[in-house]
Amino acid sequence: MDRYRISTWPPPLLDLINELGMLPGIGPRSAERLALFLAQSPAADVERLAESIRTARRGIQSCATCGALSDRQPCSLCQDPRRDLGILCVVEQPVDVLNIEKTAAFRGRYHVLGGRISPTRGVGPEDLRIPELERRLQDQPNLELIVALGSDVEGDATAIYLARRLAGRCARITRLAHGLPVGSSLEFADELTLRQAIENRRPLQ
Repeated sequence: MDRYRISTWPPPLLDLINELGMLPGIGPRSAERLALFLAQSPAADVERLAESIRTARRGIQSCATCGALSDRQPCSLCQDPRRDLGILCVVEQPVDVLNIEKTAAFRGRYHVLGGRISPTRGVGPEDLRIPELERRLQDQPNLELIVALGSDVEGDATAIYLARRLAGRCARITRLAHGLPVGSSLEFADELTLRQAIENRRPLQ
């Protein structure tokens, strides 16, 4: 039984707490505080928030080219003529594109894998956007491929797999270096750390 159901709070408030508690990073106490805040906020403010959520859900999609989040096809990064077409940065998730862009240290293009190889979770190479990456390399083989994955075991395994599978299809394959501690994820790295990692990348082959 849902633990919130034993409360004497009004059912609509309990439903809101349960829904908010499903969000990443939101624990039970945070869900309660947010629910109470929303329940007591002006109706216009709550409606504006709800409409923003609906609009984002309807309008945001994955770029068919790179896999980043966008409101258009292709995304603004892929359409930007100022981007360096000779460098392609491979990341795990769309949020990693946003994190790297915040550093202002990278001016190339991106490719989102959609995950990383993880046998314990049943994720293999066939579950990632590797064929799409290979097709992009066919169109432009003489580029540098930066593998910008976390430095934990799964990130290392995915990076090594990509380096072997894509060997000879790029002019150079590098990986983020100094700045990312072992076992960390890009999601939790600050902008300075990511900048240093990009600028000090090292070859994988």
